[in-house]
Amino acid sequence: MINLTERHQHIINKLQQKGQVAVIDLCDELRVSSVTIRKDLKLLEDKGLLFRTHGGATQYNPYTIDLPVNEKENLQASEKNRIALAAAGLIEPNDSILIASGTTVLALAKLIQPSLLKNLTVITSALNVALELLHHPEVEVIQLGGILRRSSSSVTGPYAESVLADFSCSKLFLGVDGIDLEFGLTTTNVMEAHLNRQMINISQKAIVLADSSKFGKRGFGKICGFDEIDQIITDKGISDHTFKSLQGMGVKVTIV
Repeated sequence: MINLTERHQHIINKLQQKGQVAVIDLCDELRVSSVTIRKDLKLLEDKGLLFRTHGGATQYNPYTIDLPVNEKENLQASEKNRIALAAAGLIEPNDSILIASGTTVLALAKLIQPSLLKNLTVITSALNVALELLHHPEVEVIQLGGILRRSSSSVTGPYAESVLADFSCSKLFLGVDGIDLEFGLTTTNVMEAHLNRQMINISQKAIVLADSSKFGKRGFGKICGFDEIDQIITDKGISDHTFKSLQGMGVKVTIV
């Protein structure tokens, strides 16, 4: 029978190869019970060698932290710009769109070309998005009000949610802090998660803009499950497993 050290080495090797492991797979491979595997994962986590997740473990910390927007803007900048360019191509004349907060949707705002789009209306919770579009007098911008989150330069709260109830939008462009195949889409702030849910409710199509570093991560506030979004635009850093899983859940995945 395989001993404790050999089991632990097998788990570490598989983590290094795939980035994550599942309890059920390890049980089959090592021919031990789930209780044994969970004890092994706890011991390895206590040594700082992995992070336990629901049903398995990951090599990387799955929990996101709330960084200031000016710091986030420099992370995966080239990927964000490619994602934003693909998203900008989805905006059509006469659209009334919602742009949530985040650095990837800010990159989208910078790429919108109003000269090619007639009668474009943009509703946003993000101050930096509104200021970016302020340079285009032909775009009607509606800035939501509410409690200001300094870390994201955006508003949240019941006032913003109540104002949204009066609108119906063709598309929502949503940034997130985490995408977990089991838990869904998340952000680091629960009030922002509530506002994002209301944005989804009033939009005909919900489009998530997220670079591949957001996958396998969880924020504190759950926004929604995958059944409530239509499309994810991301970069080629996502795994084949994630890509196929999302497609299996009916989500269109665009890789740039």
